[in-house]
Amino acid sequence: MEDILDVWYGFVGANPHLLAAFTGPDGQPNQQYLAAVRRRFGRWILDTARAEFDQAWLDYQYEIGVRHTRRGKNRTDGVQATDQVPLRYLLALLVPVTTTLKPFLAEGGASPDEVEAMHQAWIKAVLLQLILWSQPYVRDGEF
Repeated sequence: MEDILDVWYGFVGANPHLLAAFTGPDGQPNQQYLAAVRRRFGRWILDTARAEFDQAWLDYQYEIGVRHTRRGKNRTDGVQATDQVPLRYLLALLVPVTTTLKPFLAEGGASPDEVEAMHQAWIKAVLLQLILWSQPYVRDGEF
């Protein structure tokens, strides 16, 4: 999991518009904030792989969405950074979060067909979550 997070965090760190979500008033990335979010991102990987899509999971998906909006951004970690992650950034992350995972799936010794099936399941699960995370961005009655 750490290797996957290294790839994803390398992508975020290489894109100033993404890194801005973790940048404080001093213009510097908040390393403690990045580390806290990284731990939650690791949990998210495990939760997604478990595919236990129950009410608790659904409630947490909503909370993840809220944490990216003005209603919840920075609240969990008590930091001062950008007050909202633009929805377009969340949606665009579908590509790197799904395409970069496939090589890791192949490392487990599964057949190419099994790797492809796991990868397709991952893409669907991430897309579902992105849809759910978008709910807090949408006005009441429009989701």
